[in-house]
Formats: sequence, structure tokens, C-alpha cells
Amino acid sequence: MSEYFSFQWHITDQCDQRCKHCYIFSGGEHQHLDSMTWAQMEDTFYNCLDFCQVYDRLPYFYITGGDPILHPDFWRLLELLHEHDAPFTILGNPFHLNDQVCRELKGLGCEKYQLSLDGLRQTHDWFRKPGSYDCTLEKIGCIKRAGIRAVIMTTVSKTNRMEVPGIIDAAVAAGADVFAFSRYVPSGGDLDGSMTAREYRELLAVCDRKFKEYEAQGCRTWFNKKDHLWTLYEYETGAFTIPENAKAGVIYGGCNCGNCHITILPTGDVYACRRVADSRVGNVLEDRLADVWVCQMERYRDYGKFEKCARCELMPWCRGCPAVAKGTSGDFYSPDPQCWKEV
Repeated sequence: MSEYFSFQWHITDQCDQRCKHCYIFSGGEHQHLDSMTWAQMEDTFYNCLDFCQVYDRLPYFYITGGDPILHPDFWRLLELLHEHDAPFTILGNPFHLNDQVCRELKGLGCEKYQLSLDGLRQTHDWFRKPGSYDCTLEKIGCIKRAGIRAVIMTTVSKTNRMEVPGIIDAAVAAGADVFAFSRYVPSGGDLDGSMTAREYRELLAVCDRKFKEYEAQGCRTWFNKKDHLWTLYEYETGAFTIPENAKAGVIYGGCNCGNCHITILPTGDVYACRRVADSRVGNVLEDRLADVWVCQMERYRDYGKFEKCARCELMPWCRGCPAVAKGTSGDFYSPDPQCWKEV
């Protein structure tokens, strides 16, 4: 896998929004909002560096929340990352960004800032809060003027899937450097998680045509095909072929869970994946991450247990999204409900 190991680090639950699909709030009213103390953040950071030293990996941090900028020690943490030349991306909200803030982020080494668009104006503001759609598009300019790459991410469900082409148009028109989408993981909220495999494949076909049209026009937005079912779609259309020198038993791509990613919550709890419910494998304030990786994490890389994927020739490159499978059926290794392939 990649020489980089990614740490999705949630430093606080504090947030300006109550998004319909948020893992913190979608299950109902969240009474207690956790945040790490500065001492805990320091311990966590050096635990991550120790992990990378043990396994000869390079750290990459995705600093998020909640909205991480609301943490009182947010800027102090970025200074610590900068001192150690640790690259990072911010996953946050647009509300506290302006040109000065973005320049300070750039000065401390922020490479990308990810914002969300989960529909066109009416739908997005229903997902998040009134005015959020226009604010998000406006702040893309602040991010780019500072020299930071602006990323737009969409969470796709049956509720908003028909608006995805329009979201792509809006992101491109606003000058986003990267656009990607991932699927909604059923988590107790009021979104419709019943998108069928056929409906999802049709969406990929529509997006593929739109991406190619923009690329032909010289569009500078990079369309990141983040969802691993893109591999299946491109296998069928001929854009992806299985390498002749592929070795049996080797994992070449697909879901990063168990390979090059972990999530750390404000409580210190370590999750195999934030999108996988009940995937707690330890606590960064109590456990050495290097030990957790070879012990508790093993149960998320038993590839022969995938009910459907283990019988598919694309298993080393795809495996769909086990988080969606888990959220739908309760089993990490059950079939991805939006996978249309028969095996």
C-alpha cells in the first residue's frame, strides 16, 4: 500500500451544524460533546509518530471534528505539526474561514481544505443549515487564494443522488481543485439508505460521462473516484484491467481499513474506520498504536471472510465499502448492497 499512513483525527465534537448524516448527531440528540485536552493531543501526536517509525511509514493527518477550528488549541496543534514537517489536510466547515485565516493555515502547512456539498441549495441547506450552501461555494475562493487546494466532498444517498450532476457543475464553477463523493452509511438518521445497486451504477455512468466532458474541455478540477465500486465500473467499461503480474494473496488497493488508515476520536478511542460502527480497537491515550495495529486490527483484514468479494476476481483492488455493508446488515464482511456484480 501507500508509503503514507493516514490518521483521521477528530479533535473535538464541537460543530456549528447538525448534519442529517453525521455520526455524532444523526442517531439523536448528542448530550455531551467531547474534546481532547492539549496534553492529550500532544500524547496522541507522538503516539502516531511512534507508529510510523515502527512500521516505516510516513504520517499524513486529516484534522477534523466536529469542526476542528472550534477547538481552543487548534492553532497550537497546527504549529506542532508544522514543527515536525507533518503534512495535513483539514476537514471542516466554511463558516470561520476568511482570507486571513486561510493564509495562516497555508503558512502552517495545510495542503488541502475539504468542504462538503450534499445537494443543491435547498437540499444541502436541509442536510446542514440555512445559508450553508452559498457559504461553502464562497469560501472555496478564500481557500484557493491562500494557495491551499479546495476539496469538495459529497455524501450520496437515495435522498440526493439525482442532484449529484448539478453538484459537480457547482463545484467546477466555483473552482474546486478536487471533487469526490462517497456513499451514505446508514447510521440511524432520517436519510434514505435504500439506494439500489442498479440506481448506483446508473449514477456512476452519468458521473463518468460528465467527468469526461469536463476533462475534454480542459477542466482543472480533479475528479477523485474515491468509492471503490468505481473499480468495478471501470473494469466493465475497460478502463481498468487486472495486471498480468498480479500476485495471488496480495492486496493492491480498495478499502483502506486495516491497511493504511485509522481514526482517532476526541475521547482517544481508536476506530478501524469512523464509518464502521462499533469498530473500536483501542484508545490512543492508553494503548501504543503500534501494538493495536498487529493485534486488535487483525479482525478487519481477514479477506477470506468477505462473503461476496472473496469469490470475485476484483477482490484485491475493490471490496466495495465494508462500512456501507456493516451499516446495512450489521456485518463488516457482508456484501456491499450497492454492488451489482454477480459472482
